[in-house]
Amino acid sequence: MVSSQFDCKKVFQKAYENRYTWPENFNGFKGNCIFQDNEEKYNGAFIIGKNFQPQIQNIEEKEVVKKISTQLFEVVIHRVKKSFDEIHSKNQFNFLGESEDGIEMQVSGKNEGDKYRVRDGNINMVFRKIHGIIIEIFVEKFFDTGNGVLSCKYSSQQLDVISLTPKTQKYKYIDNFIKIQNTDLWVLESRTINYKNKNKEDSTSKYVFKNIQTI
Repeated sequence: MVSSQFDCKKVFQKAYENRYTWPENFNGFKGNCIFQDNEEKYNGAFIIGKNFQPQIQNIEEKEVVKKISTQLFEVVIHRVKKSFDEIHSKNQFNFLGESEDGIEMQVSGKNEGDKYRVRDGNINMVFRKIHGIIIEIFVEKFFDTGNGVLSCKYSSQQLDVISLTPKTQKYKYIDNFIKIQNTDLWVLESRTINYKNKNKEDSTSKYVFKNIQTI
């Protein structure tokens, strides 16, 4: 049983440092992109520079461009390497409980109220206040690159920061990754998102990235 702040912080730090992050010499990558939302399908190209800002080409529909850009930016920005102390030096990690799902802990300090759960050295639950809302993520499966892990099956939902009631529906993600040839870069090859449409019917959006190469 892990019951001390020191131990929880140590457990979380180990899991935090086990995530896959970009190398310091990251210069970006490019390729072709496909977006499919149920029966609608769009083909284009993308470029992500060292500033992590995606550019989408050959697609005129602004809403589609926004969707593809959002997914790419979310993927690349979360892999920027920042030291544990840089992010969490002003946080304490307090033991909440332990189950077959992992060790659950709550943050006090700078990020007061945030919660995490760690199992088998991986962060499999995130409950974070970001921009006035709560983001809750549950991870079912991880992909081990050999140089850190990536979440590959998970759900995400936004909650009201006060009542904790859902502000969005729960989106379910399945990610597949590919290693760019002759590099150590693992990038997103496809992302499938399952959700309910406005008629409460099961719907699927899929993002595919092909012919990927470094810049």
